[in-house]
Amino acid sequence: MQLEDISSPKDIKNLSYKELRQLSRDIRTRIIQVTSRNGGHLASNLGAVELTLMLHKVFNSPEDAIIWDVSHQSYTHKILTGRNKELDTLRLKDGISGFTRHTESEHDLFDAGHASTSISQALGLLLGRKLQDKSGKVIAVLGDGALTGGMAFEALSHAGQSAKDLIVVLNDNRMSISANTGSISRYLSRLTMSRQYQGFRIAFDSFVAKLPGGQFLNKFIYRFKRGIKGIFFPDTLFADLGFEYVGPLNGHNIEELDMVFNRVKKLHRPVVVHVVTRKGKGYKPAEENPSKFHGVGPFDPATGELVAKPAERPTFTAVFGKTICQLAEQNPKICAVTAAMTSGTGLTEFSKKFPDRFFDVGIAEEHAVTFAGGIARSGMKPVVAIYSTFMQRSVDQLIHDISLQRVSAVFVLDRSGAVPDDGETHQGIFDISLFRPIPDVALLAPASEAELANMLEWAVQQNCPVVIRYPKSLCPAEQPVFADAIECGRGVLIPSSADTAPAENLFVCTGGIFPEVQKAAENLAEEQVPCDIYNLRFMKPLDKAYFITLAERYQRIVFVEDGIRIGGIGTYLESLLTRCGTRKKMAVCGFPDRFIAQGKRSDILEEAHLSPAHLERKMKELLS
Repeated sequence: MQLEDISSPKDIKNLSYKELRQLSRDIRTRIIQVTSRNGGHLASNLGAVELTLMLHKVFNSPEDAIIWDVSHQSYTHKILTGRNKELDTLRLKDGISGFTRHTESEHDLFDAGHASTSISQALGLLLGRKLQDKSGKVIAVLGDGALTGGMAFEALSHAGQSAKDLIVVLNDNRMSISANTGSISRYLSRLTMSRQYQGFRIAFDSFVAKLPGGQFLNKFIYRFKRGIKGIFFPDTLFADLGFEYVGPLNGHNIEELDMVFNRVKKLHRPVVVHVVTRKGKGYKPAEENPSKFHGVGPFDPATGELVAKPAERPTFTAVFGKTICQLAEQNPKICAVTAAMTSGTGLTEFSKKFPDRFFDVGIAEEHAVTFAGGIARSGMKPVVAIYSTFMQRSVDQLIHDISLQRVSAVFVLDRSGAVPDDGETHQGIFDISLFRPIPDVALLAPASEAELANMLEWAVQQNCPVVIRYPKSLCPAEQPVFADAIECGRGVLIPSSADTAPAENLFVCTGGIFPEVQKAAENLAEEQVPCDIYNLRFMKPLDKAYFITLAERYQRIVFVEDGIRIGGIGTYLESLLTRCGTRKKMAVCGFPDRFIAQGKRSDILEEAHLSPAHLERKMKELLS
């Protein structure tokens, strides 16, 4: 069967093992082809091809619900569920998502861009169906370190006692983005060494299948198997939680997966199926460097080399990585903490230079924040680097375990604002509204390389929690004032480039959106409409008196932020000036009250009306 002929999982039900192996090769070629052009999560998907094929062959989606966690490993699932033609639009504007999306297909039960959610979702779905007398299995597929998240264990604890038709497939590739860390990873590694029991179990099951059935015989066989299993390997954590444990299995062996899934399908008790796969399977560059090919930009499929030209300026991520190393050399109390994002947050070099002061806690953002509070209480200085979208999980910890405890820690939020390619689940647009209301927390946003370096140096000297947010983008060209020393609560003013009288128009912006504001101001200057720019630097605390005095110079003010408009800094500053009795014309530009799908940064800002052209138009509206 050709890949182009598959429009639903039904099309693979009767394929032979030989045909399935060929289909696996074709799927890998297709995934490499698309991601080499569009970028994407390559290594995770290459490792899950056979696993996905056999899940769809044995089970009947969507009646048997397959829930992916994290769903960036679902490209094969998308191909098999009728989206092969649309795969060329993967991660592009108006194209299909790089994650499961419930509006795309009846086979996508949930939108899943954050880890460790699938067992909770699966349990809720299963028990809800039971209340309505609906049949079918529910399968949660955990991969890329999702089991290191505490939410997964909360769900396991609940599910083991109440979910008779729940199947948890643990796709163990020993990787999240970076290599898995912690006791759970080591525990799973121990489990994968118990293959002598698995060999016996498979042979014994084959023998038993040929014997007459009977309730007594089945109970005896089950107890006998548990006894034999105990001889070769003690009861697993999963068994203690109430699950039948099956595994470890070779996740690339189609015959073994077929046999085990068909047997598991007949069980009516919660089961964990432990499958060992190789991240990047079938593509040598990704096998050799799975971290590099976890989330990759366009590349040459023949060599694996990225096609992007070297950037003229560094990224904010690179500047953070460089600066934190410099500060740690000067200050032996500085530690770095991340949540399975060593390379993504720029901490790879730090982890090599200061291994004793580096902590990767796995996919456990809540733990990372509270853990940092403990480090801070000891007298050390933790710097916690987490993506903005994942830091959302730690609002309570930042309130209860950091701010309320009055401990001194620095939180660096990468991927704030518009995040290209990954879609709704990854837009970093909520952090300003979420974290600005928390007492005693300083919230800053750099606009350049120099500002970020200065802010980090300032932050590690403070005796309060400090949050620094910046986008996934290149640092813009420097402005002289960006190198000015940090003054708490104050920003910097960039005069208009127009050669006219002093400007009566002002853009007030957060650092991440500065390039777009600057472009809008330059366009207006060419039309002899001079506009100054006030880069806030601080969203909290604010020197209100200073800002009010500054604003009095202007007749028109447009507030621009790369965050959600509701509860944002722009709305606050507008109300502040209004309460002071100002008659100035003002407008607030921020992300709208809705989720925004994937696209390039320019696509996202265009849709949010935050492009230079939209900002220019907004100022002209005030002029008219």
